[in-house]
Amino acid sequence: MKILEYSMLALFFLSVTIHLYASLRQDKALRGKTKPFILLGLIGFYLAAADPVVLTVVLALFFSWLGDILLIPKGVKWFTAGGISFMLSHALFIVSYAARTDFSKLSLLPVILLPAVFVITALILFHFLRPHLPGGLFYPMLAYLIVNGLMNCFAWFRALTMGGAAGIVTAVGALLFFISDSSLFFVRFHKDSRLKTHFLVMLTYSLGEFLIVLGLIM
Repeated sequence: MKILEYSMLALFFLSVTIHLYASLRQDKALRGKTKPFILLGLIGFYLAAADPVVLTVVLALFFSWLGDILLIPKGVKWFTAGGISFMLSHALFIVSYAARTDFSKLSLLPVILLPAVFVITALILFHFLRPHLPGGLFYPMLAYLIVNGLMNCFAWFRALTMGGAAGIVTAVGALLFFISDSSLFFVRFHKDSRLKTHFLVMLTYSLGEFLIVLGLIM
């Protein structure tokens, strides 16, 4: 199984490296060819390394992969479909984290503070994005980012109650996922943004998904 684990990790990191290079070069064709293999490598790594393999985690990764595929074509319909797929991924990650969280050890402060931090952050980001968004997308996209923030909250709830490095690794990965989605909105819709390429989006996304999986395996 170690050979399979290393093979899947090699596929993941090779795909990420080529995809990031393509993002810097703004090579749309190469980005489209490499993007599907990023999560395929990570799913393979999880299946080979996890003991036990948790169905909700596999499904969360599958819907992330599907979201990647759906976001490759341009257009609001494809963007919306990709967003729905990623929202399902976040919901399944929440279920996975909650199953490994001892809520009796969780104090009231993080339960109140963490959701407030992510909701306020999302509102601030969308204050700047609103003039640049197509009609009808503002509230669905805001709701999506809040769901991502909720996924982050449950990752941190798990980290705060389980102890050790595994929970922190996954929580940091979830935070990178939030940064990735926030960056994507500016790259796609804010034409005056300093973010001109998908490099930061895919760097934080790939590393975030990897750390989420690594923390769940540990």
